Amino acid sequence: MHPALFYRPGQPLSLPELSAARLDGHVFEVGEGFMPADTVESNADRAVSIADLLPPRTAASGHSAAWIHGASDQPPRVHHATRIDRSRPRTYSSTRIVYHEHHLDPGDVQLIGGVAVTTPLCTATTLLFDLARAGGDDRWLRGLLGVFPRLDGELRAHVVPLSGRPGSRTANQILARMLADQEVVTR
Repeated sequence: MHPALFYRPGQPLSLPELSAARLDGHVFEVGEGFMPADTVESNADRAVSIADLLPPRTAASGHSAAWIHGASDQPPRVHHATRIDRSRPRTYSSTRIVYHEHHLDPGDVQLIGGVAVTTPLCTATTLLFDLARAGGDDRWLRGLLGVFPRLDGELRAHVVPLSGRPGSRTANQILARMLADQEVVTR
């Protein structure tokens, strides 16, 4: 995506100007910015739209990565970022982003539109263990599994050996139930 096709508030148009253009049908909202109405939104556009929110040396993860990969049309209310660098950065605090301190392996990160984002498998694993720990809405994980049809097998193969990880039993039960539900729907 060419930078001239993505508008951030204040660069060069203000938020009120962009909002008026949106109301007039000239642009549409993508994450933290706007794109011309005659363009097609891609995962690279979504990644670029939140790039300025991500702290240095982090990757979009969790719900944010799921949204970038196409699991939902609407971005999450709060974005997630996980560090990719071995060194610990300064403390980061924001109401717009949840910063995860654990370190990602290089194989768990890919570049989309020049922005570091966790891979679909890493994202699905994170979402599954978040569900096992805290429960809640599984639409992000279901959406991600819908976008990547073979991800369910990869996820199962990846999660089963993690039996020592806290929440793994619950995660395996949730995954088995989701895959059974998905199988019933496809029949």
